[in-house]
Amino acid sequence: MRIFISGGCKNGKSTYAQKMAKDQSNPPHPLYYIATMSAKDKEDEERIVKHQAERDGWGFTTIEQPRKIEEILDKHDCEGSFLLDSLTALLANEMFSATGDFDGSACERIAAGLEKVLNRVQNMVIVSDYIYSDAHIFESLTEEYRKSLAALDRLAARHCDVVLEVSYTQIITHKGRDLFNAIY
Repeated sequence: MRIFISGGCKNGKSTYAQKMAKDQSNPPHPLYYIATMSAKDKEDEERIVKHQAERDGWGFTTIEQPRKIEEILDKHDCEGSFLLDSLTALLANEMFSATGDFDGSACERIAAGLEKVLNRVQNMVIVSDYIYSDAHIFESLTEEYRKSLAALDRLAARHCDVVLEVSYTQIITHKGRDLFNAIY
């Protein structure tokens, strides 16, 4: 099953996604955690350490893949179960370089790579941050980032069997309710 989870920042999506990925693991095939975050500051480093501690002992093999998501296909068992955490970080890494350069083609490149992954991997949980409810108009690069993340989220939602939103600890099912309820 492929599951897409969106919701506000730092609200428990990752922990919930880990449980779902673990539930759909298929021994003897591996359970993978695709870590996309590249630490930019101390807060990012602390968040990475927290996520590592949260999944310690769960049986995940961590794949550090901050860019070029499709590269996981050549190196890992596609019959395994994957947790991609997160589209938000993956886009930020590809769209904004460490030197501050902006890449306007990042969304299309990620979309092509993500489609390759979703066409080959059957068990996957994808996490993304819901950053669209603010009515404020941001500067152009931020707006381009938000627009690109929305496009990637829609692509993931189209390919996934179940689409969930985590909101204030509540799970809202937007797609695949019967399938989700039959399993969870």
